[in-house]
Amino acid sequence: MATMLAARLEIDPRRLVVREVAVPEPGPGEVRVKVEAAGVCLSDAHLIDGSLTPQFLAAPEVTLGHEVAGVIDAIGPDVPAVWQEGARVALQAGERCGRCANCVRFRDPCLQVRTRGVDYDGGWAEYALAAQHTLVPLPDDLPFDQASIVPDAVSTPWGAISGTAQARPGRPAGVWGVGGLGAHAVQLLRMIGAVPIVAVDPLESARERALEFGADLALDPADPDLGKQVSAATGGAGLDTAFDMAGVPAVREQAVSCLGFGGKLVLVGLTPRPLTITDSIPLSFRRKQILGHYGSGPGDVETLIGLARHHRVEWSRSISGHLPLAEAADAVDRLVRKEGDPIRLILRP
Repeated sequence: MATMLAARLEIDPRRLVVREVAVPEPGPGEVRVKVEAAGVCLSDAHLIDGSLTPQFLAAPEVTLGHEVAGVIDAIGPDVPAVWQEGARVALQAGERCGRCANCVRFRDPCLQVRTRGVDYDGGWAEYALAAQHTLVPLPDDLPFDQASIVPDAVSTPWGAISGTAQARPGRPAGVWGVGGLGAHAVQLLRMIGAVPIVAVDPLESARERALEFGADLALDPADPDLGKQVSAATGGAGLDTAFDMAGVPAVREQAVSCLGFGGKLVLVGLTPRPLTITDSIPLSFRRKQILGHYGSGPGDVETLIGLARHHRVEWSRSISGHLPLAEAADAVDRLVRKEGDPIRLILRP
């Protein structure tokens, strides 16, 4: 039996173990991908520490990794001929369940989306299985490390901006947390013409990065004059849209206070902690909205890869380092401790 190295999360008790497992064989409609790059996300850290729990995992353990790119290595039965061995691909970060009422009736969205590396085995391994409909072809000049982060670190803020918030050109936007998601949110808001773009982060290095990525103003959330500075930057109107990329309750209340009339706060960062608004009267009186967001919509990853193909965007600045798969636990630890203020660390099998 052929074996491979994989980083497995044991659910009870929570433990990340890198060990040899059987190389998977693709079933009907599946391909096997030789993994070339896999991103390390704070969601992975939250799965390991227990603050996030898989909702649909049917096994006692799972291979982590929902940001994956590589080369098709083997093809199972009933896979369309458009997919061939050797093709360069990124893998969507999840797939439809195929069972809920919307899936049965061919409607969007799926009500119980399965997430790669959470609800089924992901890409922190030498090889990964993928349903053929989750494959996204890659241009030859897009490096695997940059391609791997598109299915979450880039497409999640893109979905929040273009879909959930419906942010518009020429309108003010704020980003709280300029890490793996927030740095791309700033870049993408700049691309669509949002103005001014206000970035908020407690780390000076993150604020400097936000300005490099296109923010017009970068503020410390501890600054007692933050609200006044946002008001001044927006001509007293407040923000049209704000994005919580950190998943921190205090961030959410501060962001809501900076919204203008009809403004939207989109919750992108995940946290199990309660959502509280101390004084909700202004929320109602000024018709502000708080919206949940998860992942990206149909076609978002393809759109972003297309933009990269035509050199409208690139993510070389987002790759903060590469580590071998055997050092997955160290990569997670570095991300949690914010060692070197990383945007994305990449595992290479």
